[in-house]
Amino acid sequence: MSNPEQLIPILVGIAVVLVIVIFILLGVWIFVVSKEKRKSKENKENENVDTNGIYNINSIMNFMEFEKVEDNMIIQKNGKYLMVIECQGINFDLMSEMEMTSVEQGFIEFLNTLKYEIQIYVQTRTVNLEQSLQEYKLKFRDIEDKYNVLQNKYLQMKEAEPGIYSEKDIYKAYTEFVRQRNKYEYTKDIIADTEKNSLNSNVLHKKYYIIIAYYEDEVNTQNYSKDEIQNMIFNELYTRARSIMRTLTRCEVNTKILDSRALVELLYNAYNREDADVFSAKMAMNAGFDALYSTAPDVLDKRMKLINKQIEDEGLKVANEAINEARSDKEMMIRIREENAKNLIFDFAEQLISENEEFLGKDIAEDAKVKVRRKHKATEEGGNEDEAEEKKTTRRKRTTTTTK
Repeated sequence: MSNPEQLIPILVGIAVVLVIVIFILLGVWIFVVSKEKRKSKENKENENVDTNGIYNINSIMNFMEFEKVEDNMIIQKNGKYLMVIECQGINFDLMSEMEMTSVEQGFIEFLNTLKYEIQIYVQTRTVNLEQSLQEYKLKFRDIEDKYNVLQNKYLQMKEAEPGIYSEKDIYKAYTEFVRQRNKYEYTKDIIADTEKNSLNSNVLHKKYYIIIAYYEDEVNTQNYSKDEIQNMIFNELYTRARSIMRTLTRCEVNTKILDSRALVELLYNAYNREDADVFSAKMAMNAGFDALYSTAPDVLDKRMKLINKQIEDEGLKVANEAINEARSDKEMMIRIREENAKNLIFDFAEQLISENEEFLGKDIAEDAKVKVRRKHKATEEGGNEDEAEEKKTTRRKRTTTTTK
């Protein structure tokens, strides 16, 4: 039988070996788990990135708070369904006291009938007048064509030989022409005002919405297909929406349930606040864009664009000022030149005689210069040379008579 004291080192060694084996197994387990997590993460990323390393539609949609828009509902990923009611604002301050009391009573009834959660959402949009402007221009073309036809008809009847058209026919053509001319000028003014307002990027419009929510968990999903569950949820949301709309009618608030297209426009404006007025949801859908995603440019690019626009505006302003100043200076020089034109003419004539004195002869040249000076002096006094001589003779006679 071995000594117990001799077994102690053996047991200690076995314990140490077991501890080492346990640490090794633990390290292997940690390595395997981390490898599986890393592999799962890579697979998930590969699902969102194509072979060129570009994120696809699925990866972009993961950033959205909704899954799709269908059956006039916004369907979110957590089984939440939304239906949206658009409300038209009222001028409460312009109402009489009786009308205000009626609106307040109707709003109290609206709050008392709520048995489920709602959300009031206000969206501020920049008004894009380009579409209205195009519609005005299309109508203006038709009005202008008709105006030209009536104008030519009236002028033809007016300038025709007497007896061909009666005065009644001419007057009727004139009234039709004047009526169409007024319509033409009115439409032209509307287009000019709309174009002027379209230059102002601060024209804003507020839209008010009530969002009604319904969760899939509220429905007993057993023994029902997905389409049946969605139909049940739609019916429940529609019932709630109609109930809210009836109570809001007592407040004189006009309401309507947004369809799928209007919901897409609502979401598009929410995700593209700065670009929605330039590239609208309607244009995006007509272009074939099936998914909604943010198209906001980079902050530095936006800043560079603003700087470039500022440079262009300031440069144009400086150029216009310089051109106006140059025109003013040139006009001033022309005016001075016109005022001194007569003096310059006689000076040039006397200079021309002096240059040709060798050919004319000194006596003739001197006599010619004297005559030029006389004409110049007579012009300054107002009149020709003969009138100047008559004035001198008259003054001499008056002087002689006074002396006598």
